[in-house]
Amino acid sequence: MQPHSNPNIPTHAVNLRIREDVRTLIDRAAKAQSKSRSDFMIDAARRAAEDTLLDQTFLCVDEQTYQHFLNVLDSSPQSEGFERLMNAKKPWQ
Repeated sequence: MQPHSNPNIPTHAVNLRIREDVRTLIDRAAKAQSKSRSDFMIDAARRAAEDTLLDQTFLCVDEQTYQHFLNVLDSSPQSEGFERLMNAKKPWQ
């Protein structure tokens, strides 16, 4: 059974026309991940769709909550862990 197939969920065909060089690129990438072209394209399209929709998330809060959020962002961290992190030897030093 293919990873994206589920006998209880109907599937629908999607037809695409793409240039030969793009198809070859997709085929090479799919092979590198041991996937079929269809599975590779479905995974890539799903990720792109999820990212697009997540970027559209809108949060609505009252003025007091928003001001608290801004205050937290503007305040400098005050903790022992943060101080240890800032005083740790940097790998590039």
